[in-house]
Amino acid sequence: MPREAHFSSEELAQVLSHYNIGVIHQVTPLSAGNKRAPKLILVSDKGKFLLKRRQHGKDDLYRVAFAHTVQTHLDSRSFPVASLVETRDQKKTLLQIENHIYELFEFVAGARYNGSAEATIDAGCHLAKFHQYLSDFACAWEPLKGSFHDSSIVRRHLKMVGSGKREGAEDKLRKIADALMCLYNESSTRVNQFGFDSWPQQVVHGDWHPGNMLFSEHRLVAVLDFDSTKVAPPVTDLANGMLQFSIVGDRPNPADWPDYLDQARLIQFLQGYRQIIQLDKNKLASLLDLMIETIIAEAVLPVATTGFFGNLSGLDFLKMINRKARWLDNNRHTLNEAMNF
Repeated sequence: MPREAHFSSEELAQVLSHYNIGVIHQVTPLSAGNKRAPKLILVSDKGKFLLKRRQHGKDDLYRVAFAHTVQTHLDSRSFPVASLVETRDQKKTLLQIENHIYELFEFVAGARYNGSAEATIDAGCHLAKFHQYLSDFACAWEPLKGSFHDSSIVRRHLKMVGSGKREGAEDKLRKIADALMCLYNESSTRVNQFGFDSWPQQVVHGDWHPGNMLFSEHRLVAVLDFDSTKVAPPVTDLANGMLQFSIVGDRPNPADWPDYLDQARLIQFLQGYRQIIQLDKNKLASLLDLMIETIIAEAVLPVATTGFFGNLSGLDFLKMINRKARWLDNNRHTLNEAMNF
């Protein structure tokens, strides 16, 4: 396991010298989230703030600057994001010192997603507002483009899974990867037949899931992570959000996770989205196949490169993904009927 990163006192003093947030009264480490991206809660006579040092690998200057431009645009529209604090000297929202990038946010108090219908609907509603507010967004940089749909990268990683020469686990991984490749290809073909290539693209979030959000009284009060922001058809964001808010897996071993997704939350999330943005029949019909593509795409990269998904067995995890993808495929008639409310 990677060692947890920390701020040194000298580093903290140097970073804070670039901000005008007054006298610091309290400094508290925040252990939530990525352990390689240290975070501190700062209380000063000018308020409460969150200081973050980006981990290496997620500190590309261009990507951070683009994400900040998107966040600032949303903040100006009163969308629930944590406001970025500019540096005192250069009036920038990111601070670069030697080989590190730092960000300072106004602190937002909130709780994690509780699974309620109200919170699920509101999360879907805010994804639609996110798309609405960014439909005509333009900036000085050429945004990153791409999605999990019909991806050569996903297929390459599926071919890598279980490609070792030893028998046993690798052979089982290979068989699971082959099954997932079939599902992925079938879903990609169907989505293309619905006209995916002709659908307009815009800035999307790319990682709309409960772990990136804070709620208060069932209402979304902050979207926290913009690292995956890019340009793609908005329906890819919607399919990913429906998946992330409906997936069921609350046991330590993925072999014990059920096949099904939470149909009620899946529909509630879509309901919230459609309160703001209506979908034509082809986009609506593509959602289940896009969900199948995204659940496979998200799982295969770490397993192909390390043999594990986090600290979980790659074999058990991909077996679970295969079961859930097949559940979506096998129940598409029932789900499509429920989605056409």
